[in-house]
Amino acid sequence: MVERKKASRAGVTTTPSEGRPEKRLFHEYLRRKGLKRTAQRDLILETFLESEKHITSEALYRKVRERDPSVGFATVYRTLKLLTECGIARSMQLGDRYTHYEQGFDKQHHDHLICIECGGITEFFSQQLENIQAEVVRRHGFRMVDHSLRIWGVCRMCQRRRAS
Repeated sequence: MVERKKASRAGVTTTPSEGRPEKRLFHEYLRRKGLKRTAQRDLILETFLESEKHITSEALYRKVRERDPSVGFATVYRTLKLLTECGIARSMQLGDRYTHYEQGFDKQHHDHLICIECGGITEFFSQQLENIQAEVVRRHGFRMVDHSLRIWGVCRMCQRRRAS
């Protein structure tokens, strides 16, 4: 994979993700926690941000190792934990034995359809469902802090495969 670089006004070469707010948020979080900013943590963050789909720690580890074979699995796992703590990543269980991560910073709420055959994940949003959930919460005098809807089933492609 060829990494494109661009020159900044100060003459310093940066990667395209350098100015991303997620990166600034992560560095500030590390500073507040008294943790060091390292090249490995930055690489893990950049690789995570490049993955637009849900990703497991194992899959992220493989992608990071393609770019830097010296990065260990424990470093990827601990960095994912930090990314989750500061709101850049969200973790979720999707019915297999893995924890999946998705980008969480400044991303609109959505729910998931999960295919039990191919493992495919479809994100969707329904205002109608959101309204029903809000009404249920109100009716029960409940103060919601977060919610997640995951529906398991068989996707259209797998249904077609079964039929043929």
